[in-house]
Amino acid sequence: MFAYVLVLLGVASRYLMAPHVAWLNFTAVGGSLLYFGARRSRREMLAPLAVLMASDYCLTTYFYGYAFHWQDYVVTWGWYVAAMALGWILLGKRVSFMRGAVAALLGPTSFFVVSNFVVWASASFSNYPHTLAGLATCYVAAIPFYRNDLISTAITLGAAYAVPALVRRMHEGRAQEALAGK
Repeated sequence: MFAYVLVLLGVASRYLMAPHVAWLNFTAVGGSLLYFGARRSRREMLAPLAVLMASDYCLTTYFYGYAFHWQDYVVTWGWYVAAMALGWILLGKRVSFMRGAVAALLGPTSFFVVSNFVVWASASFSNYPHTLAGLATCYVAAIPFYRNDLISTAITLGAAYAVPALVRRMHEGRAQEALAGK
């Protein structure tokens, strides 16, 4: 259940942080998808995908006032699924600090590499020349977004695992104190 709540918080963070220019992509989406993939079954991955697809539509048309073309989002939607798969692969069987750190690094990095390549390669999106220098310029321009995506993913993923662990430890400590006090 918590994985679903975390995805909804990730979606809500997109609206709270919009327009993204002000916060440069500081949302809980990446971390929530990694966590969801680690905690839920693969067949349940359609629910967060559908919610994020609807969120993309609403943000594009109602918040930003642009025309929505589903073709422009195929790579993003594929990345949503890939992020959940990455969570399942890296964190589904065994969670450790190192596995969490790798997931928190690979999630945003994969989105950075793929999405900026698509922006550069796309005739409808790109303001960058289709040269190696244009590709480099596209990636450099996206570094502030990437940095904040790394930070927000690490915070979200870390909190998703740390908070329940701290609650369990506190509960165990109180249970031991209660037994010792008898």
